[in-house]
Amino acid sequence: MAPSVLISALVTIALIFDFLNGFHDSSNIVATMISSRAMRPRSALLLSAVAEFCGPFLFGVAVATTVGHEVIVEQAVTLPVILAALVSAITWNVITWLLGIPSSSSHALIGGMLGAAVVSFGFQAVLVRGLLKVLAALFFSPVLGLLAGYLIMNLVLFLVRGASPRVNWLFKRAQTLTSLALALSHGSNDAQKTMGIITMGLVATGYLPTFEVPWWVVLLCAGAMSLGTALGGWRLIRTLGGKFYKIRPVHGFTTQITSAVVILGAGLLGGPVSTTQVVSSAVMGVGAAERLSKVRWHVAVDIVMAWILTIPVTALLAALLHWAMLYLWQM
Repeated sequence: MAPSVLISALVTIALIFDFLNGFHDSSNIVATMISSRAMRPRSALLLSAVAEFCGPFLFGVAVATTVGHEVIVEQAVTLPVILAALVSAITWNVITWLLGIPSSSSHALIGGMLGAAVVSFGFQAVLVRGLLKVLAALFFSPVLGLLAGYLIMNLVLFLVRGASPRVNWLFKRAQTLTSLALALSHGSNDAQKTMGIITMGLVATGYLPTFEVPWWVVLLCAGAMSLGTALGGWRLIRTLGGKFYKIRPVHGFTTQITSAVVILGAGLLGGPVSTTQVVSSAVMGVGAAERLSKVRWHVAVDIVMAWILTIPVTALLAALLHWAMLYLWQM
């Protein structure tokens, strides 16, 4: 098969993953804003989509470099490995979307890369230092989201103590800015993961001499992510927007500030984080700040189980897909 055809196939599948990532994660950006009635659903999604598109151009591509250059060794970066990782992550995203369970596209992609690379080249294909950096960002960011949500909510409640119910108007209006910041941070972090994957493929096939993300890759990935966000994953919006507890304007405002700070901070440091995890944990932290019994913790248990399963399941699926691709390739 001609290299140009393979590259076209890689870019197409990567953009499908990017679109589904935006579609899947749109719930994280707009759920609290919609549930607190700060903005109409369609307006919220369109505003977020525009901000998602701008994010990668404003905050650089440090995350793309981490994902594409620091997880597996250069020799293991082959088209079958990359394609198996992408198809595995897409499959997991679709399954969790159908079940209405917020899961991590980042975890799915990393799991797929590890599974395909290890089955092809063994465990020596893994760059331990880079992997630890990725796993630290993925696993510690929800803890930061939970704690920061708890602390910031207590601070907000202290500042508005004794205020009249009219303060809810302020929290509703302020969510236009906080949701914009959250969407910018999400676009700057999540779209870069697909940029890293595409650039890996371009280097592996000799189209690029070194790992450097081309401008057209940034443009395509930002566009695919924003389009997915604009169309919205309504099943997951219902989960994040109402199943934990009844979201009021103060909850939406505080959750969005918390999530934006954690996600943007990680993105500037080159740490790929799961927006799903950060927003979900921030929602729980904000609710727990009022009272622990406010949060429906059994919903949180279901989501945590999806987080735990994502990497091993996608790694196994990618390993099977990689084996099948090599088998078909040799026929």
